[in-house]
Amino acid sequence: MPVIRLLIALGLVANAPLALAEAQAKIAVSIKEWTVPWEDTRPRDPTVATDGRIWFVGQTGDYIARLDPESGEFQRFDLARGTGPHNVITGPDGKLYVAGNRNARIIRVDPASGDQETFRLPGGNGDPHTQQFGPDDDLWFTMQGYNAIGRLNPDRSEFDVIKLPTERARPYGLRIAPSGMLWFTQFGTRKLARLEPGALKVREYEIQRDDARPRRLAIADDGAIWYVDYLGGYLGRLDPPSGEFTEWAAPSGRKALPYGMTMDGEGRLWFVETGVNPNRLVAFDPAVSDYVANEPIPGGGGAVRHMVYDAERDAIWFGTDANTIGVARIGE
Repeated sequence: MPVIRLLIALGLVANAPLALAEAQAKIAVSIKEWTVPWEDTRPRDPTVATDGRIWFVGQTGDYIARLDPESGEFQRFDLARGTGPHNVITGPDGKLYVAGNRNARIIRVDPASGDQETFRLPGGNGDPHTQQFGPDDDLWFTMQGYNAIGRLNPDRSEFDVIKLPTERARPYGLRIAPSGMLWFTQFGTRKLARLEPGALKVREYEIQRDDARPRRLAIADDGAIWYVDYLGGYLGRLDPPSGEFTEWAAPSGRKALPYGMTMDGEGRLWFVETGVNPNRLVAFDPAVSDYVANEPIPGGGGAVRHMVYDAERDAIWFGTDANTIGVARIGE
């Protein structure tokens, strides 16, 4: 219960401040979806290109594609059969980088021509998962099945693979702080972890619930690490200097299965409850310590596995297992 509600319950403040606080806290959100023309291909992990078009991958269809939100038109570029593309991001060079989850490749795609360049992970290493570029323009990524963190220098075509100290940790969601510090979830455990790029040293932080399974995360401006606990149904916050955790139950509780997650320009946390039908997009505002949005995804969702915040348009883009690409526009 937020503090102001607790005070009202105790009769210490009038109802007017609560009404004002709640009016300020609740935010409007509108959701629009486009049906992807290639059926049952699990479109996912959209990224916003410099021209405003939306690129995404078809995980079970072995393609990368783009959506023009203005016209609603799609264009598809096939990847090698068996790629199993999992994640696509826009690099500092304006190119697109695809994680070939099944064939242990990173594929660089020219968004203008669709031309592809392939980087093959060395030594049979596999399962590139979630990617992000660091401030040094190196590409970092989790390797869930291989229990490692990977790094690619695209200019030199050089890889580094850093094995993790905990067995079967299943490194999953990844975010990089402006300092270059890597933070990631260890989905096979109840741990968050950080990696110092210079020393390549890993430090783990353990959530004090046996059933916790953190899946995605976000980094706030104050350095706090926010995460969703998929199994337990929680949104959590780690304060790295103290190592203290604070958690809030998701609106749907244990059945929520929170998965895709991002943070908007106001520092609010957005995630999707994938354990309910239809999936629900919810927002949590740390300023009021409460949930401020809770909207069903019109197409059902099935599962929203990853989301990206589009600062220029104050919008959140996502793909769904219901074969759609969607956008949630904040304040509309």
